[in-house]
Amino acid sequence: MSERFETGMTVRRKILGDAHVDRAEAAKTDFDAPFQTLITEGAWGTVWASDGISDRERSMLTLALLAALGNFEEIPMHIRATARTGASKEDVLEAFQHVAIYAGVPRANHALKLAKQTYDEMEKE
Repeated sequence: MSERFETGMTVRRKILGDAHVDRAEAAKTDFDAPFQTLITEGAWGTVWASDGISDRERSMLTLALLAALGNFEEIPMHIRATARTGASKEDVLEAFQHVAIYAGVPRANHALKLAKQTYDEMEKE
């Protein structure tokens, strides 16, 4: 594997946790392996590996973009990652308030619902 892939895997484990990455790796098939390589190198080995902004800021941006674009299935995973990125519940609320104003209240409302559910699950774990 490439150096960018190795960097990406290190960052991915740091942000998402070993258990999540191990589950994703176990579910990987020949069919989706090229896609997994793409996101590991591109998202985790490039964007998330950059030191241009903090993990906290990147986490807030990611959650806001996911909500704004309606990519709700990724929100719980990134809410769980806030435990490792340093983004607080207040940070997440601020990000989703921006989504409400600039991308629409329904998307922000649904993102908040998912965040609340995920935070509740995390507290019970």
